[in-house]
Amino acid sequence: MQIRDWVYRLYARSLRRRLDEKMLPRHVAVVMDGNRRWARQMGFDNPGIGHRYGARHLEDLLEWCAGLGIDHVTVYVASSDNLCGRGKDEVAHLMDMVEQVIADHLTRPSNRWRLHIAGRLEDVPDSTAHALKTARDDTAERDGGHLTVAIGYDGQQEIVAAVRSLLEREAAAGADIADLAQRLSAEDIAPHLYTAGLPDPELIIRTSGERRLSSFLIWQAARAELYFCDVYWPGFRYIDFLRALRTYAARRR
Repeated sequence: MQIRDWVYRLYARSLRRRLDEKMLPRHVAVVMDGNRRWARQMGFDNPGIGHRYGARHLEDLLEWCAGLGIDHVTVYVASSDNLCGRGKDEVAHLMDMVEQVIADHLTRPSNRWRLHIAGRLEDVPDSTAHALKTARDDTAERDGGHLTVAIGYDGQQEIVAAVRSLLEREAAAGADIADLAQRLSAEDIAPHLYTAGLPDPELIIRTSGERRLSSFLIWQAARAELYFCDVYWPGFRYIDFLRALRTYAARRR
């Protein structure tokens, strides 16, 4: 073992020991940003290869969370804007990674995570939608943690869809719109969100140095702590994760 590796492991153990488990978040959400920039930084001719490394790195995140008792994880894989605004080849490559890495990994018998999907699957290729739906169904009876994959996702669209669903339900029940307006509350809208039934994230991490949510969980993030770091997602290390948790715990205190 090289000295650098030994020092890293020693530092990681030190960070881990100093974390108060009572102060850890129950639900962590991650904007996995910077895959292509990481690939360029590493010297790859095709920056799209960063998506492969980024997708595989999700396995590490889930392992870290499982080891810390964090049972709810949400990851931002692709926004609606990503699917519409990126080149066809890049989107196709990203969707291939979703099918091969994320969906395939989750369906392995050794995996403990249950898959949930947030977003408009009608906006992704049929093969990707089928792979995700199959993985969701195959993992539904597991008793482990919950992984939510946000794909074809936009937070504003989610809120609009939730309100529309609520209005349609109330109209079908013969409710008066004026009466609904008077009694409407956040608790009425929440069950119609993509994430209905799941706890809101307490910590949202965004990699790559960007300081914005990009319409990620904007309803659910109302009370979340936000943590931004400069490292690109494929290079996001265990100690980076522990530092985010340390910052979260310090803010909560």
